[in-house]
Amino acid sequence: MIVLAIDAGTTGVTALVVTENGQIISKGYEEFAQHFPEPGWVEHNPEDIWQATLSACATALRGTTQTPSCVGLTNQRETAVLWDRRTLAAPRRAIVWQDRRTAALCGRLREAGHEPRVSELTGLRLDPYFTATKLTWLAENDPRVWEGVESGNVAIGTVDSYLIARLTAGARHVTDPSNASRTLLYGLASGTWEPELCELFGVPEEALPEIVPNYGPIGRTEPSAFLGLDVPISGVAGDQQAALFGQTCFDVGDVKCTYGTGSFVLTNLGGEIVRSESGLLTTVAWQTPSGERTFALEGSIFVTGAAVQWLRDGLGVIGTAPESEAVARTVPDSGGVVFVPALTGLGAPHWDPQARGLITGITRGTTRAHLVRATLEAIAFEVRDVVESMTGGLGSNGDGPVLRADGGASANDLLMQVQADQLGAAVERPAIQETTALGAAFLAGLGAGVWGSRTELRKTWHLDRRFEPGERDDAAYERWRAAVRLATHGA
Repeated sequence: MIVLAIDAGTTGVTALVVTENGQIISKGYEEFAQHFPEPGWVEHNPEDIWQATLSACATALRGTTQTPSCVGLTNQRETAVLWDRRTLAAPRRAIVWQDRRTAALCGRLREAGHEPRVSELTGLRLDPYFTATKLTWLAENDPRVWEGVESGNVAIGTVDSYLIARLTAGARHVTDPSNASRTLLYGLASGTWEPELCELFGVPEEALPEIVPNYGPIGRTEPSAFLGLDVPISGVAGDQQAALFGQTCFDVGDVKCTYGTGSFVLTNLGGEIVRSESGLLTTVAWQTPSGERTFALEGSIFVTGAAVQWLRDGLGVIGTAPESEAVARTVPDSGGVVFVPALTGLGAPHWDPQARGLITGITRGTTRAHLVRATLEAIAFEVRDVVESMTGGLGSNGDGPVLRADGGASANDLLMQVQADQLGAAVERPAIQETTALGAAFLAGLGAGVWGSRTELRKTWHLDRRFEPGERDDAAYERWRAAVRLATHGA
């Protein structure tokens, strides 16, 4: 039996065909356009995401003669998507999780005293990152579209809901708890949409999707809509929770970091809702068909891999992202250069949407290699900020946990070693680094009976390399902290 996994990310869609032993036998990938209509705004055309999904899946399926036994889906989270319930056409572009247009709206709600109650109910904070304020903005600024929402003709969802609607030709309007818990509309304690929050943000509850468990019978693909396939959709999760599952972080205290466009550190909390006092988020990791929920503590860092892309596309100092390692290795350190990549504000644990990128310590002797190395160091520093907040919040004895790393930038050996040094803890990189899509495959396979238990899934995880911590450059970290203060207070 094989599983088709769809990973609808921020810049493209990856499709994997995964075997019963957890191996990837074929892969497809298709990028889609990014739209930046104003500074700080980021939008996607939902139709582009759907066409990229079809293309990536068609490519992956050409690598096998078998028909998938089931489909699993994972997605960029928090992005607000609207579509016509009948035609499935999107009346406007989606507002992406990176979009900062609602910063003033968040400030308005904060000043009105709503943040403590919102945080109590959701485990989140008032930040443009999350879905609800994007919907409030649409209600205030796009009345034509919002009229469709209020009339019941237009559906609201995140990317998972939209793609499931397309896969099922409109038969299903659903989401899962991992995605729902990122919207500011879902109650952590209640496990449902909160009427109080829907009223606060002006979102009609009837326009929202039904919340279903992360694995089990979710829907069936419609052959006329999806490559001639009639197979169950049996697993879905937001990308970071899917990566936690794909890394088989099933025990309380297991920690993973996905190094993608941004970086996201999650630790398994088990069945307990733990509140962070240090800028971290409490979120649902997954929910079983029986209703049992596992929670996670998350540190969301907005710009890490995107900073390397900026070096490539914005400055032209490297030709490809992988080249960053070779260039950075030509110097022993950053030469005192510090880069704070607050290109879309700062996420955890600082949470400053007004912060802007900053480079300090430049001298006549500074070269592109120093800047590239400073960029890799910045990623490691950002993750250290989060992990130290996280371990403190979990009552750790101060020993850093083993960090399981995945995502595109985890292939950078220099970054992984600097990360281990900065954490004072080992970093483990799995043999399969596509753990987000793998998590979607695992969830779908559990839901469809390809695998019978999490114990079976653990056996598919294999170590590629373990990076042991060496000497830690705390002076460089202190320079980083000083630069962050400048980036936030000077913004």
